[in-house]
Amino acid sequence: MSTVILLDSEAVQALGDPNHAKHRRVLSHVEVVAQRRRRAVPVTLVVPTTVRVEAGWDRTDRRWAFANHLRITDEPLSPAQANVAASIRGRTGVSVTDAHLGAVIRATSATSITVLTSDPKEVSSVDGGRAVNVVAV
Repeated sequence: MSTVILLDSEAVQALGDPNHAKHRRVLSHVEVVAQRRRRAVPVTLVVPTTVRVEAGWDRTDRRWAFANHLRITDEPLSPAQANVAASIRGRTGVSVTDAHLGAVIRATSATSITVLTSDPKEVSSVDGGRAVNVVAV
């Protein structure tokens, strides 16, 4: 069983700013991932690259050093995912970042998907019917 945990823009912003009101909440989920990894449970933290851009996460900026050490994988918008994201955006009117999140959800082979988000309704509109554990931050 493999698990993927996806971060939306506010989760990334909260993670990158210790003074953010939701920093501790997001960090607690990341700590759970670290515990699971120590027990050899396959868990991957993922951020769609468009989400990273919207949140302002520049991996070369020293202000993001802490987040860079958390082993969060970038999920680029591939040509195939761009088609899926464009279709999602056209049908639902969600933001580009939410459409990319939906494309990642639909493309993942993980058996368990969790999304840390500030807007659970958006996730349900882009998940393509996949079973997703939505955690409101």
